[in-house]
Amino acid sequence: MRTVLATIAALAVGVCADAQTLQCNLSNFAVSPGLAATVAGDTLTVTWDGDRGQEARLRFAIANGTPTILDVAVRAKGGTWKVAGSNMTPEFRVTAGVRRVTEQQLQPLRQLKVPITPEIVERYKWDAFWDAPLNTDKVENTRDNAIPPPGGVAGQPGLPRSAEEITRASATYRATSCEVTSSGARLMVTFPGVTIGPFDGRLQYTVFKGSSLIAQEVIAKTEKPSVAYKYEAGLKGLPISASSRVVWRDMANTWQDYRFGGAPNTGPVTLKASNRLVVSENGEGSIAAFPPPHSFFWSRETSYNLGYVWYRKDSSTSGSTSSTFAFGVRQPDHEADPAETGRGDEDTRQNFALRSARPGTWQHMAVYLYVSAGLGTDAAKGALAFTRDDRFKAIPGYQVMATHFHSALVGRLRKMHGGDLDVRLPDLDVVKAAGINIFAPIDGGGLGFGGGQTDRLATLADYYDVAKRHSDKNFLIMPNEEGAAGGMGGHNDLLVSKPVFWLQRRAAGQPLVEQHPKYGKVYNIGSPLDMLEMVRAENLLVFMPHPRSKGSTGYPDAIKDTPWFNDDHYRGIGVRWGMGLDGSETRLCEYRCQQLWDEMNNWVVDSGQQLKYI
Repeated sequence: MRTVLATIAALAVGVCADAQTLQCNLSNFAVSPGLAATVAGDTLTVTWDGDRGQEARLRFAIANGTPTILDVAVRAKGGTWKVAGSNMTPEFRVTAGVRRVTEQQLQPLRQLKVPITPEIVERYKWDAFWDAPLNTDKVENTRDNAIPPPGGVAGQPGLPRSAEEITRASATYRATSCEVTSSGARLMVTFPGVTIGPFDGRLQYTVFKGSSLIAQEVIAKTEKPSVAYKYEAGLKGLPISASSRVVWRDMANTWQDYRFGGAPNTGPVTLKASNRLVVSENGEGSIAAFPPPHSFFWSRETSYNLGYVWYRKDSSTSGSTSSTFAFGVRQPDHEADPAETGRGDEDTRQNFALRSARPGTWQHMAVYLYVSAGLGTDAAKGALAFTRDDRFKAIPGYQVMATHFHSALVGRLRKMHGGDLDVRLPDLDVVKAAGINIFAPIDGGGLGFGGGQTDRLATLADYYDVAKRHSDKNFLIMPNEEGAAGGMGGHNDLLVSKPVFWLQRRAAGQPLVEQHPKYGKVYNIGSPLDMLEMVRAENLLVFMPHPRSKGSTGYPDAIKDTPWFNDDHYRGIGVRWGMGLDGSETRLCEYRCQQLWDEMNNWVVDSGQQLKYI
């Protein structure tokens, strides 16, 4: 232990030797019990009340323009400081490409007779779902005209994308000063002078009184016109000692560790870790790193674990051994191998939209750090408190419902399990483990990605049968179907609470309802009014899952005055990630969904009908 402390002290002295005289403005910091900041010489010291009766400390300096964490430490109040990490500098990397509008967005606009102008492209391109800004391969138009127009449109460049469109860059720092501010129980330390690819801005650390949590983020903006990006973030420069290791739980929730033997790494080592969490441990304390717990982090909307954390052994001066290491969070460049995901019948790399960066907006690229005086497992437990162990919060008197999952239950059972409807698919265990009581996939009368649609009525019957067989006293599969809903406009989810059979056609003179010898009542749907009549008769619920994007671009605006939208069974819209995720948002889906929610209710507030849900 003495060797570890001596090494830390020597490294801290080395940093101080290169440190600049620190000019730090504290005029906007309000001193309060449990939250303190002081400057002495070339060091800014921040202390605050952590959780579990502990006190936490960060000490900063600026070395050759780079903000440096001399150490982060934790102690029981009045006790000895335990240094969890020292001599650390922030590491940020950005990969940026060109955002494009897709054919899938343009088709409904054309059907609505909307002229496709540069202004229309500018408005809707930020909400692209199938855009893949980092894919320079020749992309075949394999799914619903999902790719951007190959020939370009309204000033937007065509396909294929060129390698020159893609920028990869690490952050550079030119800090000459810092500022400490406070807001309630938060303290912020800001260092100006950060450049990272097309972005310019600042580095900020935020600590929270009553918590051992630290937010490290680059807050930056670009003036370039069509930036889509992803980022990686973490800490580097941590000294390797005999006690150093990183720990994480693998996808089977088994604890793993790495103790920094072997040769240096040439790049980050990707970990497919449970909970998007990796922890550094040095014998004195530990630091957990994880992506923002309050906003969606993935740059893709499916749930395959592509590896969201990393570590790296860095070379010593000689280059033959490692003397320091780095760790943090990441977003991948591409989707997993289609064979690995089970979706080998489509090019999954088409759906990798990244984040949008509208010109002039402040993008937040954050990694969260949780510091502990205990082992890595203790830090992981503390970090997971911010996502309730990745479980939905139960509210007394309510059930937890999650909807719009492309599970293709019937298709998979038919294709992979010989049609045995009693086979329990792993999807059910995953959603139950997340605290979900009502699970509403959107399979309907098709087979999903397990095959093409065959006998619609037979497939619906199997779908309802699967729901009955695998529902339980505390877990309900609520059948749901995504489709055009009889031409109501855009995509819609139809949620049913009992078996309802319907066909997507109605011939001239054919009645709305007919009796089928096997399935009983069957609806023939040929128009939105037909669908509305069935919805009312069977007490269905209708939602638009991805408004103003994908096949619902231009909707629900285009139907706001129709009888079906203004019916109480049309409940509202859904939040769908992976389309329009903007790093400047303070609320999930703020640009596309939250604003629309307000607008929808302004449309209906004087009509006497119920307000719409999101």
